[in-house]
Amino acid sequence: MSFDLVLFGGTGDLAWRKLMPALFQAFRHGTLPAGGRIIGVARDDLSDAQYRQLMAERAERVEVAKRPNAEEFAQFGAMLHYLRMDLSQPADYERLAALLREREADCVVMYLATAPGLFTSVAEQIGAVGLNGPKTRMVLEKPLGHDLQSNRAINATLASVLSEDQIFRIDHYLGKPSVQNLFALRFGNTLFEPLWRRDTISNIQITIAEDLGVETRGAFYDQTGALRDMVQNHALQLLCAIGMEPPINSSAGAIRDEKLKVLQSLKPWTPESLAQHVVRGRYASGTALGQPVPGYLQEKGVAATSTTETFVALRTEISNWRWAGVPFYIRTGKRLAGRDAHIAINFRPVPHPIFKTPLGAANRLVINLQPRDGLELHLLAQSAAQDQAEPALAPVHLNLDFDQRFGAERVGAYERLLLDVIAGRLNLFVRSDEQEEAWRWVEPILQHWRNDPAGPRSYAAGGWGPSAASAMIARDGHCWSEEM
Repeated sequence: MSFDLVLFGGTGDLAWRKLMPALFQAFRHGTLPAGGRIIGVARDDLSDAQYRQLMAERAERVEVAKRPNAEEFAQFGAMLHYLRMDLSQPADYERLAALLREREADCVVMYLATAPGLFTSVAEQIGAVGLNGPKTRMVLEKPLGHDLQSNRAINATLASVLSEDQIFRIDHYLGKPSVQNLFALRFGNTLFEPLWRRDTISNIQITIAEDLGVETRGAFYDQTGALRDMVQNHALQLLCAIGMEPPINSSAGAIRDEKLKVLQSLKPWTPESLAQHVVRGRYASGTALGQPVPGYLQEKGVAATSTTETFVALRTEISNWRWAGVPFYIRTGKRLAGRDAHIAINFRPVPHPIFKTPLGAANRLVINLQPRDGLELHLLAQSAAQDQAEPALAPVHLNLDFDQRFGAERVGAYERLLLDVIAGRLNLFVRSDEQEEAWRWVEPILQHWRNDPAGPRSYAAGGWGPSAASAMIARDGHCWSEEM
């Protein structure tokens, strides 16, 4: 199968940090279809040879396991080409069209690794030069819009140029092996699905924590914030994977239909719940990784009067028969105590205890997403050395590390998603109605914050966010994973 992958923003950070390493890994694994052509597009004045040299130099900066040796890059680099384009000039799109029509590949992938503000104009220009035929697929990175209105405007433009099955809205969390195993855990095994409901589950927690600050992305992040950057997309997609009903089959349409139902079932916000169940924070100076670090307002590119949040914790519910009354807690933030993304499924205690157990002890399933990748099942067991006259239980756990179990068979998120785009598989991509429903649910939070003069709560870098996040979950009689 021949393909042309046009990489708009071909010299940018996303291209060389994530996309090129992922494409190279697919090439190394023998899964990248032969006869492919990767065309970098940017405003820099480069030849094909200079572009290959630039990518070879930047490949030296990626993690060691993903670096090609000279022989490997020589073979992979033969696929790389370059076209100088000014994305505001219609004539440059004609040049791109001429280049692509030289060989009429089986599929053409347009990957927009550009500023989101360019999405609509690029899509319109691609349509204007006739590059929107049935073989074309367009990949769009987040954020797709700044709010519900802007998201609808982008989707309307895309729909005027391409059909829905040609649009691949990428969320790299859905490509993570651990998230794939979440679907396998639920729908490929009989063990947990009968327990996956309100009768046996007490609460569910989704944590996406980063120990880094905004680094060099201060100006971008100050226009985005944690809610738009992480909750509206990554966290809600994880919530959908946990909460959705079993689809009728594994097709993209069936999976996306069930995810949409979850988003439509999220409990609507009220003024009272917005005040009690949403916490926003912003990191102040502190210590991270053993080194003193500045606060958010001292970061380069951040406005001194900024009210942008770097932390969000919230409580919601899925209002349906399976989940009614079960709280779902989401938190995400920068400059926290560690880099840790996981989902904790906390089960209810036994209805009639006959053993002595530690206070608050109950079964728990932890799905680790990063940096570890695997499952932990927390149980209670009795030690044989204990006095049998008054037996007591102690916590034990089973730990499945997917990296150790599968080793070299692991496929990275972007590698998987790029191969899916080339193959035309939509299962791991977000449909327009899903995305709009997520924005619709997030919008009241944004409006509430605009009218809230208090602004974000301060928390010291290197901690777990504002104390209000712990107080919020404690009101339900629960606590976050690290507090157990």
